[in-house]
Amino acid sequence: MKKISLWQRLLDLLAPRLCVVCGRRLSPTERVLCASCNMHLPRTGFQFDAWDNILARLFWGIIPVERAAALFYYEASSRNSNILYDLKYHDHPEIGKEMGCLMACEFAEAGFFGGIDLIVPVPLARSRERHRGYNQSRCIAEGIGSVTGLPVCDHAVRRIVFEKSQTQMGRRERQENVADVFRLVDADAVHGRHLLLVDDVVTTGATMTACARELLTAGGVRLSLLSLAYAKS
Repeated sequence: MKKISLWQRLLDLLAPRLCVVCGRRLSPTERVLCASCNMHLPRTGFQFDAWDNILARLFWGIIPVERAAALFYYEASSRNSNILYDLKYHDHPEIGKEMGCLMACEFAEAGFFGGIDLIVPVPLARSRERHRGYNQSRCIAEGIGSVTGLPVCDHAVRRIVFEKSQTQMGRRERQENVADVFRLVDADAVHGRHLLLVDDVVTTGATMTACARELLTAGGVRLSLLSLAYAKS
């Protein structure tokens, strides 16, 4: 068990940290989620069958994917949606890093990261990243990298268009909305490598597909996909 410093205990006393899901006070050993909410997080278990699961099937016949997984099922009406809302809209990049660490620890036990060379977070448009102050997918990627030791590459592909919000869109509309919004700007960084493309949430797979297709133009690229959450459409 990780030793908690006296300084950390004092900080927790002066500025209590709260569970992002239920709002209860976290103990010094808890990160982002309390033990109860962590236990009841609706995990997918996709890492144990990373080629044939409902998320992976979104990409069958569309892009060549070696494995695909997500940590938990997302439902807008569930309190677990606070994880994504606070990460994306309430200035809490630490949520992405901590959840990335949690996911990496669990998925590493299933051998999910074997053979992967590089983590590539799905980029945000520069205007949105400036407004938010960070890219939530990079935060998740950094958490994964801190556990696995895999490097994070966020300069190979760029998002060149700020598309409309996809929240209320269907599958076809989402695909059209993200078509041609990514550009490969450093092919050498990813050529001939096995990439792990990381995003915060997958619904139809349109964003992942568009980004993956652009990365594949670098040549010799192998792809695996990982998302913090999967929203059943």
